[in-house]
Amino acid sequence: MELYDMFHSVMKYLPGPQQQIIKDTQKLEDFMIQKVKQNNSTMDPNAPRNFIDSFLIHMQKEKNVNSEFHMKNLVMTSLSLFFAGSETVSSTLRYGFLLLMKHPDVEAKVHEEIDRVIGRNRQPQYEDHMKMPYTQAVINEIQRFSNFAPLGIPRRITKDTTFRGFFLPKGTEVFPVLGSLMTDPKFFPSSKDFNPEHFLDEKGQLKKNPAFLPFSTGKRYCLGDSLAKMELFLFLTTILQNFRFKFPTKLEDINESPKPLGFTRIIPKYTMSFVPI
Repeated sequence: MELYDMFHSVMKYLPGPQQQIIKDTQKLEDFMIQKVKQNNSTMDPNAPRNFIDSFLIHMQKEKNVNSEFHMKNLVMTSLSLFFAGSETVSSTLRYGFLLLMKHPDVEAKVHEEIDRVIGRNRQPQYEDHMKMPYTQAVINEIQRFSNFAPLGIPRRITKDTTFRGFFLPKGTEVFPVLGSLMTDPKFFPSSKDFNPEHFLDEKGQLKKNPAFLPFSTGKRYCLGDSLAKMELFLFLTTILQNFRFKFPTKLEDINESPKPLGFTRIIPKYTMSFVPI
């Protein structure tokens, strides 16, 4: 994939595993094109249902000007939300399950907060997160500890820049090294440990930490920020409302350290059971 990214004009013509990836990516793009067409045929401009509807409305408003609201951008942005959001949220949840099995005391506190705030007679709603600081702190710590993209997403400088005495010409590719912040002992005293207390004040309330940047930083931070936060909270609380986690052997056998793979980190393989409550 790194070769394909760097030498796309050549690699797209050569045999290899990238050819299957190209085919699969095209299938996803075709799928999203069909979704856009469906939305366009059933849309009410006065009552947008989702991101695609809202984008289509802006396209209509700006159809006579040179705008970023055009069909190609709509398809690719929707695809990015669909693909990147699905992968990152599912990976974060799967790693969260592993961490909660490794730390049953933390899992027990989340269960207690769910029982106290939500109970068992209704489904969790995103509004509940305002009353659940410990669960929010656990989700934040899962994201911090997993740190799936420690180098961040590459950016390109739009004008000549001097930074800390170094001259960076326009067009230079730079990486916001998020991993250095997410593991900085200055902001996270026990940075090598899974500890939700990193995000709680002395009163047990959720506190902001300037070094917590799982969705990157700057104007082009992750487009799916709000969606991912909502999904992580709803999925995790719904699952923990109904199940407890069980590891088939000793807790000491759990390997909770992510493995590096290129510019990212991946979750170690594991087996678990969901025990109904």
